[in-house]
Amino acid sequence: MKKILFLCTGNSCRSQMAEGWGRALLAGHAEVFSAGSKPGAVDPRAIKVMAEAGVDISGHRSKHSDEFKGQAFDLVVTVCDKARESCPLWLGPARKLHRSFEDPPFLAKNAASEEEALAPYRRVRDEIRDFVAGLGV
Repeated sequence: MKKILFLCTGNSCRSQMAEGWGRALLAGHAEVFSAGSKPGAVDPRAIKVMAEAGVDISGHRSKHSDEFKGQAFDLVVTVCDKARESCPLWLGPARKLHRSFEDPPFLAKNAASEEEALAPYRRVRDEIRDFVAGLGV
């Protein structure tokens, strides 16, 4: 079984969505994890839009990439440009892939309503789903 790690800066939104999609879409083919270089808390809006799509990430927690030090991964995917720039050196021979997704919290910061704020989360959620589904693991 392949081991995949999704990295983002805060491990609060995009990498959490990727982990959720990976666990849902790649079950039986890959073990999927996520982490960040500066973890915070899982974004409640990310939890909400993933639940709308039938994927429960409410039990996830933000993790620092150092928690995975010493573990071997087959694939490490950075999902934001800052994570690619600060990708941990200890990742070793893992295949590395970069696919930057827009930051939903940034896009939603000036939203006039909660529904308007959720729109970029839903769009990025679906983009991540399509990306993860296309990994061919």
